[in-house]
Amino acid sequence: MENTSNQTPLLSVSDFLAIVNQTLEYAYPSIEIEGEVASFKINQGKYVFFDLKDAGGSVGCFMTVWQLRVPIEDGMKVIVRANPKITQWGKFSLTVQSIRPSGEGSLKKSYELLKTKLEGEGLFNEERKRPLPAMPTHIGVISSTQAAGYADFIKIIGDRWGGMKIEVAHTQVQGEAAPDQMIRAIRHFNEQPELPQILVIIRGGGSADDLSSFNDELLVREIAASRIPTVVGVGHEIDETLADFAADVRAATPSNAAQLIVPDKREIVAETRHAMKRILSRVAYAIDELRASARESISTMYQAIETGISSAEQALQDKRSLLSAYSPMAVLERGYAIVRGKQTVGEKLHISTNVNEITAEVTDVKKR
Repeated sequence: MENTSNQTPLLSVSDFLAIVNQTLEYAYPSIEIEGEVASFKINQGKYVFFDLKDAGGSVGCFMTVWQLRVPIEDGMKVIVRANPKITQWGKFSLTVQSIRPSGEGSLKKSYELLKTKLEGEGLFNEERKRPLPAMPTHIGVISSTQAAGYADFIKIIGDRWGGMKIEVAHTQVQGEAAPDQMIRAIRHFNEQPELPQILVIIRGGGSADDLSSFNDELLVREIAASRIPTVVGVGHEIDETLADFAADVRAATPSNAAQLIVPDKREIVAETRHAMKRILSRVAYAIDELRASARESISTMYQAIETGISSAEQALQDKRSLLSAYSPMAVLERGYAIVRGKQTVGEKLHISTNVNEITAEVTDVKKR
């Protein structure tokens, strides 16, 4: 309806709210606001309510739990991306699309809250960690291909080993879109028919805010749930992110990630040569030992043969002496004689001595 007296539009409450929200949506389709969290609460495990305030004012905020990617609490300074809106009850509020801590103190507080939560769930336990294959042939890499850290990683891994199949998923590694892009990349690699042997997530150094994407709860959980053993190399050696703790192996830097994944072929060659020298030395020593043992065995055999021959010769000589002692000639030489013929009176006897053959006649025979 319309008041014709002054041309002022007459609207119903619902129409008025719809026009205001339409105007707000046109003027501010999305807006980022920084402030301090107050009156934070979660209803029914589904809905998040809090106030965002500063020294000059306060505005109510609403969002769903699944949109809350980082822990917050009263007193933390945050930046929300939201749509301004008037509810059907006439209350102005911000419908929050995303939220992130602002400032070093809030970033640290959010980090500690989420770390405590995930530690309590056992997400970072050492017994969950898996070893990496010693010499992988297929790896997946999640990184920004335009980043210096990625270039360092590719150069070092090629210099150290090379010859591997490297699949790369290009993603943002900082900013609001980065966690979801990295989550999709992890799922992409985990859904392949032929899984990579290692999944590497890398980015170079940056501020705490730059690295905050790697403290995103959903990303951290996705890393922990990966079917593929994961290596995370983010920032510099002193930097720590929750993604580091969820990974199977934490690398201090992208360069260190390359060093952990593959051995240095120059070291392998040197170690192989050294091992071959040790083996050849042991083989030569074993051959010398066998030669010495063979010479000793042959010498022992010769001695045994010589001893056996000497013993046989001595036994033969003893038998010859024994035979000689019982030889008829030896008996004759001792003065005995051999008598042949019948011992009957009148018979002829033939008598052999050592020097003579004698013929005699028996003249008498008597019994002894």
